[in-house]
Amino acid sequence: MKTNIYKRERRFPLCAVMFLIVFLCMTSIQPSWASSKSRFEKLELFTKVLNLIEGQYYREVDTEKLIQGAIKGMLGTLDPHSTFLHKDIFTKIHEDTKGEFGGIGIEVTAKDGMIVIITPIEDTPAFKVGLKAGDKIVRINHKSIIGFTLEEAVEKMKGKANTKVVIGVARNGVDGIKDYEITRKIIKTNSVKSALVKKNYIYIRLTQFQKRSAITVSETLKKLKKEAKAHGGAKGIIFDLRSNPGGLLEQAVDVSSIFMKEGVVVSTEGRNKKDVEVRYVKKTGHKEYDLPLAVLINGSSASASEIVAGALQDSKRAIVMGSRSFGKGSVQTVAKIDVEKGVKLTIAQYLTPLGRKIQAIGIKPDIELEMLDNNWFEEHRDDELAVIREKDLRNHLTATIETKEEKRLRELEESKQRERRIKSINARKKKKTKSKNNGIFKKHVPNEDYQVLQAINYLKTYQIVKDIKI
Repeated sequence: MKTNIYKRERRFPLCAVMFLIVFLCMTSIQPSWASSKSRFEKLELFTKVLNLIEGQYYREVDTEKLIQGAIKGMLGTLDPHSTFLHKDIFTKIHEDTKGEFGGIGIEVTAKDGMIVIITPIEDTPAFKVGLKAGDKIVRINHKSIIGFTLEEAVEKMKGKANTKVVIGVARNGVDGIKDYEITRKIIKTNSVKSALVKKNYIYIRLTQFQKRSAITVSETLKKLKKEAKAHGGAKGIIFDLRSNPGGLLEQAVDVSSIFMKEGVVVSTEGRNKKDVEVRYVKKTGHKEYDLPLAVLINGSSASASEIVAGALQDSKRAIVMGSRSFGKGSVQTVAKIDVEKGVKLTIAQYLTPLGRKIQAIGIKPDIELEMLDNNWFEEHRDDELAVIREKDLRNHLTATIETKEEKRLRELEESKQRERRIKSINARKKKKTKSKNNGIFKKHVPNEDYQVLQAINYLKTYQIVKDIKI
């Protein structure tokens, strides 16, 4: 709400000071050679433009709105995850990881001014109507959201339970914009799903890292091991992290600790290379060291999923199978500017136990598997080809500073990958018939999942080799 301090005759000096304070706070970690004088000289350009707008723009302007827009633009030059949080967003920033929230059930990111779906969360309204990874959300309730920040778009999609929202998406290979009418729900995701496959193999799918996820995984392991005793005992574990967008870091550490005896799970490296925070394996809780373990990932496995996959891979505790993960390996913090506003800022990046960086690189599986030959993943095949990864985002933070030659080679390889994806999608379009279920996903059946079955084949081979006595 405006007060009399924003009257026109006093607006410019006060707002300039306001912006200056924010600007200097944001740049307080500049190198020593960046003098205060140079900052003031650069800030002079901003004050000139603001003065010009206030004096000559053909309508009265809201100076506070202009300054907030300038701050958004400043943060927009950094990376896709650093952003300004206005009042409505700032007060709700902590809702996402509580395991229960009002919405439609999708994980999204921002790319080139558009909101792109990383993955629909399983069993949520968005998942059930057929939204897919890679879909670009271009309008909400028939109004364009092109140019919206990620937080603004998310806020538009949220609402009271049992109210409707219309999401308009553009999809690769499909002409025009398709609207999906979705009824919002209180999202109570059952993050752990399980089954006993082929009588002796424990299958656990973790869809998100929420509170109690590690406890539930442990309880599920105990339950399925007990069931497997009737068939000669458990012979291996398939831990499915495909399309898991991440969640709570602490749960990633706890889940990794179930399978690891000791050592580092993950560390973070800040701007100062000496500023490293290390998370170690926890000694307490249920432990599962003996059974061979296969971890499944794909292009929508992000953040906490990548931390767990990287930890189990580096420690040689598991074989990682599937396709390269999303590459969300940066750490954000929310800094409070005042009682109503804040800034979400990237401050560090994650490292695997062997010091590998995840950011914009992802976790490369030990064994690459295509998603083939099963009914449920038939609905997802185009998703894996069209999936947006961290490295595809504008201004994405690179794990290391690239040389010109490294950049040229990377862009060449990315161009080749895009061509291969387009060819594959076009080839499948010719064979694709209209789905009988109108795009709504079928129930996942692990016994019919090609990648799960391939993981079991690996675990069988592992057991045979282990049992051979030389």
